[in-house]
Amino acid sequence: MGDTLITIIAIGLAAVLMFVFPLMTMSDRTDDVSQLTVKTATTEFVDDVRATGKITPDKYGKFVQNITATGNTYDVEMEVKILDENPGKKTTQVEREKIGENVYYSIYTSQIQEVLDQNKTYNLKEGDIVSVSVKNTNQTLSQQLKNFFYTVVGDSTYTIAAQHAGMVTSTGNH
Repeated sequence: MGDTLITIIAIGLAAVLMFVFPLMTMSDRTDDVSQLTVKTATTEFVDDVRATGKITPDKYGKFVQNITATGNTYDVEMEVKILDENPGKKTTQVEREKIGENVYYSIYTSQIQEVLDQNKTYNLKEGDIVSVSVKNTNQTLSQQLKNFFYTVVGDSTYTIAAQHAGMVTSTGNH
């Protein structure tokens, strides 16, 4: 009776070591590749927008296509801080280009998306700041396995995320 119990435990342990552990390792590597892909795509998208001063429907569509090619779903948040051309008469400073004196107002994803959905280009100007943040919205296989074995990762957390921002260096009205 005792030998049978030990044999069953040994078979169970062998199954875990032969199948589950490699599956967890491979799913972690898949998440790492997805993370790298999303980080690279986000950086390239933001740098392209900074260099051209434009967010076009084609550029945005290609960006979303690149990140969803990883097999996950993502929440893409964009923010553009527009440099206010008319900061107001209240300031006592004559020179508007001083650091700390510039006034920005923010435009967010839904407002940018409205323009892109009309198949129009969203133009920016030199001095604006563009920021893009991406987080996965689905649970990856790695997250599901960790939830099953460790109950470490909650439903509301994400494992794949990227963020990049920078100042626009070219006006996009041409």
